Amino acid sequence: MKVWITKYAPPGGIIESDAEVCIDTDVTSNMISCDRGYFHGEGREWHRTKESAIDKAEEMRKKKIETLKKQIEKLEKMEFK
Repeated sequence: MKVWITKYAPPGGIIESDAEVCIDTDVTSNMISCDRGYFHGEGREWHRTKESAIDKAEEMRKKKIETLKKQIEKLEKMEFK
């Protein structure tokens, strides 16, 4: 089946790949195997639709931006004496 992998989305983008389900315990904790490796958790690391992957990647991007803003703020407040 075709899947979209978002595990490394913020730095590297969404990866489109063919994969097979390895472990099917329930809807939210499936594990897949593809040429890029193993990925856990449908809806977290991999997605069955491109739209779902885009939504997750946008969420991850926004969280990364907030984290970086906090790091910048902390660095700006630092003083070396």
